[in-house]
Order: sequence, then C-alpha cells, then structure tokens
Amino acid sequence: MKETDLYQPVKDYLEKQGFEVKAEVGDCDVVAVKGDLLVVVELKLTLNMKLLFQAVERKSLSEDIYIAVPNQGTFLKKHYSQLIKLLKLLGIGLLLIDDSRVDPVLDPSEYKPVRRKNKSAKLLKDYAELVGDPNIGGSSKVSGRMTPYRQKALAIANYLIQNGPEKASKVKDELENPKARDILYRNVYGWFEMQGKGIYKITPRGEEEYAHWTKDQ
Repeated sequence: MKETDLYQPVKDYLEKQGFEVKAEVGDCDVVAVKGDLLVVVELKLTLNMKLLFQAVERKSLSEDIYIAVPNQGTFLKKHYSQLIKLLKLLGIGLLLIDDSRVDPVLDPSEYKPVRRKNKSAKLLKDYAELVGDPNIGGSSKVSGRMTPYRQKALAIANYLIQNGPEKASKVKDELENPKARDILYRNVYGWFEMQGKGIYKITPRGEEEYAHWTKDQ
C-alpha cells in the first residue's frame, strides 16, 4: 500500500458528507470545503509523531483537523485507548481506513478531561506521607521505588533489629504508626515472621533487604 492509496477512500467519504475535496493544497494532504466548514486531513501509512506534529500544525488553519491511517499495525492496536485520549486532548480527529472503507473513529472537539478526585487525593496522600525525596526521577521499576508503605515497613524492620521479637501492639505504639499491625500481618515483602501470638521477629530476608535500602543513609 502507498500513501496515495489512502486519498480516494477519504475523498469519497468526505464527498458523501457534502464536501468538495481537493488534494495537496498548500502543505495539506487533503482539503475539504462545505460552506463555511474547512476540513483538513493528513494521510500517513504509519501513525507516528511526525503525523501528530503535522496535525497540530494544521490547527492554525482550522478546528476540523483529522489524521487518516490504515486500520492496522501493532502500535495502533496496542495503544488504541491511549491514542484516543491523546487525540481528544489535542482536538484532532481520526479516520481509520480499511481498503475502501473509512471509519470515522473520532471527531475533533474540545477535550475536557474528567478529574478523578479519588486518584488526586491518593497522589497527594502519597506525596505527604513520603519522607524526604528518596527516589530518582525517571526510575520506572516499582520494585526499586521507595514508597510511604516501604518506609513504614523499614521503620518496623529497624525496630525489630534493634529490639528483637516484639508484640505488634507495642511496635505500633513505639513507632506511633497505627498501620504497624497490618504491615506485620500482611508481610508484603517477606520481612517479618510471627513467633508467637501477636509477636513478630525480623527474617533473614528482612535483615538483608533492610541493609540494602538503608546502605546510603
């Protein structure tokens, strides 16, 4: 398939909507006019950043800007939902072409994302509870990221290393951490072991990983 193969299906689709269509006007692949409406479509065989840049540039000409690509490709299938969100944010429409058929997936419109207050509240809570700035921006491995939960678990591990096996209730009181019991019981990292009713001790793994996480302190 060539990029020029995309033109006729798009032209036919727009003409059925009552537009007069011409190709390669100025820097635009497709220009369609109906009364006061001006529609610009950029054609590409592959959805990439260059295509998005071109579409954004065309926004200075009209609010009705579309990109048109073949309805195929791994990237399109894998990142479809994220792509739709991005195009909504940019106010760019999407036409998917399958042989001679054009599927108008998205029309350009002003995007007003829904603010999810619960997610914002959780982010602010994590920010407030994280002591200091222990991470390096750009690190993506969650297993290697310091979180408020891990900091609390490290404080418990330190207490057990210093004081030996202890009741969860005392650990909670000494560290003034109301979630200490839950952290000990859930034992997410495998650092703690119940030695008796309500009594916990540090495991060899806990000692080893505690040393790893605190080596630069």
